[in-house]
Amino acid sequence: MAMPTTEIWKEIAHEFWNTWNFPNCIGAIDGKHIVIQAPPKSGSQFFNYKKTFSVVLLALVDAQYNFIAVDIGSYDKNSDGGILAHSKFGKALDEGKLNIPDDTELPGTTNKAPYVIVGDEAFPLKRNLLRPFPGKQLDDDVKRIFNYRLSRARRCSENVFGILVQKFRIYNRRIQSKLENVDKIVLATCVLHNFIKKHENTVSTYKHSTEINNISTTTQVSTLENMPAQGGNATQQAFAVREIYKTFFSSSAGSVSWQNLKI
Repeated sequence: MAMPTTEIWKEIAHEFWNTWNFPNCIGAIDGKHIVIQAPPKSGSQFFNYKKTFSVVLLALVDAQYNFIAVDIGSYDKNSDGGILAHSKFGKALDEGKLNIPDDTELPGTTNKAPYVIVGDEAFPLKRNLLRPFPGKQLDDDVKRIFNYRLSRARRCSENVFGILVQKFRIYNRRIQSKLENVDKIVLATCVLHNFIKKHENTVSTYKHSTEINNISTTTQVSTLENMPAQGGNATQQAFAVREIYKTFFSSSAGSVSWQNLKI
């Protein structure tokens, strides 16, 4: 999972527009609880609201359900937004060090907008990270349309977890392993998921093969790093970016025929 280049980000954005009708989108982000055996002497640290012990898999995915970046091992008391905020990926996002392309015109318009990641309410609103309008602000159809269009693209991050569970049945039970090994197991499934997706037209079964066995674990890189959670406030610039997308989705250039039926 090497850091994408500017051209790869553009390809990802192109796929989101063609597949999910969301322009300038470079990924959808979400978190999933991985149920584990209670780590020794951890107390309630890994105990979550579902009354199980778990670590969080935070994932950024593309429009075709491939993992772009993952963070593994944070525990439930850290929110998804908090995990991102102090991670290597989150800091690089804030500092403009992710090779993200320059702002570009939205399709069919002369209005420029930044490339963005889409997430749910657990994530903060930033210049390059969009979240939906909260329920108490849904006072007009334009905002509800924005939420629908964002949710439609964001579902990629939810769907990929379902695909991952179907491929690797280890997720259907509690993982009984040392904490450090849990992280490696989960990372391995994410890497294999991408590999299988890339070669699914030529690999008909999941049997062991020389090609699969030759994947080097020494080159595995977790783009995100575990850090303590911390919230943040949206800037006026972030609000302005969301307004640009909100207006676009209700314009003739950005609307889709069925969106009014979905709100």
